[in-house]
Amino acid sequence: MVMNQKEDATLSPKAKPEKEKAAFVCVKDTLDGAYPSLVLAINAARQGMESKVFYSFAGLNMVKKGGPERARYIPSGPMGAIPGMSRVATGMMKKKIDKADIPSLAELQEMAQLEGVELVACKMSIDMFELDPEALAEGVIIWNADDFMRYARECKVCLFT
Repeated sequence: MVMNQKEDATLSPKAKPEKEKAAFVCVKDTLDGAYPSLVLAINAARQGMESKVFYSFAGLNMVKKGGPERARYIPSGPMGAIPGMSRVATGMMKKKIDKADIPSLAELQEMAQLEGVELVACKMSIDMFELDPEALAEGVIIWNADDFMRYARECKVCLFT
C-alpha cells in the first residue's frame, strides 16, 4: 500500500519543533550592567525561546545570595570618581526605577526563573574568586566556558550586555 505524505503525517505523531535559543552574558554587578540581560532574557522566554543568562566576572555577584540587593549605579566619567557619588547616584536611580514601576533586580531574577530563564554562573569566575557554590542563589547552575560556547553556537540571539 502506497501512502501520500498527507496520509503518512496523520499516522505519525507530529514532531514538536525545537525552540529557538537565546543567550545573554552579564559581566557587571551594577544596575546598568545587570538589568539589560534580565529584561532581554525574560522577553526572549516570553517569545517562546529557550533563554539563559551567563554571569561571569563581576556579574557573578548578581547570582550570589543577596547579590541583586547590593547592585549600585556608578556614574561614568569624573562624576563616578567622586567619593560617595555612587551612593547618591544609586539612590537616585532606584527612585527612578520605583517611579517607573520597574521591578527590582531581585524581583526580575525571580520573574525570570519563573518564566523558564536559566541563570548560569561561570565556573572559571567561581574558581577565580574562590566562591563556595553554596553562596549562589537557588536554581543557579554552573557552566564552564566550553558549556556556554556549545549553547551559544546554537543560539539565534547571543548578546553581551
